[in-house]
Amino acid sequence: MTMKLYTENIQTIIEDLSPELKELSEYIYDHPELGHEEYLSSKAHVTLLEKHEFDVEYPYLGIDTAFKAVYKGKKTGPTIAYLSEYDALPGIGHGCGHNLLGSTDTGAGIALSKLVDEVGGTVVVLGTPAEETNGDKVTMAEAGTFEDIDVAFCTHPSDDYYASGTSMAMEAIEFKFHGKTSHAAASPFEGKNALDACLNTFNNINSLRQQIHPSARVHGVIKQGGEAANIIPDFTRAEFYVRAMDMPYLTELKEKVIRCAEAGAMAAGCTMEWGHYEASYQNLITNKTLSERYNENMKQLGIEMNTEVKDSMGSMDMGNVSQVVPAINPYFGISEGNSVTAHTVEFREYTKTAAAYQGMEKTIAAFTETALDLILDQQLLADVKAEFEATL
Repeated sequence: MTMKLYTENIQTIIEDLSPELKELSEYIYDHPELGHEEYLSSKAHVTLLEKHEFDVEYPYLGIDTAFKAVYKGKKTGPTIAYLSEYDALPGIGHGCGHNLLGSTDTGAGIALSKLVDEVGGTVVVLGTPAEETNGDKVTMAEAGTFEDIDVAFCTHPSDDYYASGTSMAMEAIEFKFHGKTSHAAASPFEGKNALDACLNTFNNINSLRQQIHPSARVHGVIKQGGEAANIIPDFTRAEFYVRAMDMPYLTELKEKVIRCAEAGAMAAGCTMEWGHYEASYQNLITNKTLSERYNENMKQLGIEMNTEVKDSMGSMDMGNVSQVVPAINPYFGISEGNSVTAHTVEFREYTKTAAAYQGMEKTIAAFTETALDLILDQQLLADVKAEFEATL
């Protein structure tokens, strides 16, 4: 079969799949679940994958809402993975569009499974819970899930079609300050004020900002600040995100932030302990060879991918995946060119529009085309892997 015929076949497959994928996305939209609570959402994905003859391990790695679905073709070939997310945000539900994201990536896996019996290869769809907090792509990367996978794909809804770029490495650090209680009016001199230690830390970090790289970020909140105004607090706790564009600078910046907390505690006569309250995310390393082929396939579908660096970027657990296997994480538009920010009610509503479903279908087509390129062109796959090894 020629590539042109494969392309025509892909379009037919997507037309047949689209009603099921829209139903999946809207079901998850109607049943938003926070990270590690995505019981209905993960089950909906699994049910659809099993319908399309995937072998599913669920739960996976001891995580109740994670799964690994595998479709092995009748011929040997590379293993292609698609990573689905489905966790929601507190208060606003799917304001980050994971209902649509997961449906798109699961849909791409199902679409490719319809072709690998003929062309060869294995398709893996991974259900990856809790991207917004303790992203389990981190757990999977550390557990060796990607050791037998050749290439990994993930995508994300956005206000435009952006090529896969980068994301910020991030450490989620909490500081606990311990002091001594006392009556704030009668005998304040007998206390050791843990809130002072906490506030000193914020002030120290504010002073540090003048000396950090412009692309780096440090932001935090006080989670526990004391019990009453007339009691010197003996315990406070603050949570921070420390972000940088690469791991070496993140390590350097994290150490400086910790010293800010040590100094803050020392000045207040308190003690400090620190740790992680969420998983740490590494920066995304886009495989340029793979990304360029995906962009070309999108162009053939009438979409010109925006290759400019996004003005704003956060951190994602896909970064950890990209450090162990060649990967890309492109974006697709859902808002018909209107500017809209993720993590908002407006973004959530755009996930049910015609533009969103068109973006889903275009992305599935390009993901499938790119996977076929890797399966049918051994040199392309070799080039992708060579770049990955050279980059790391």
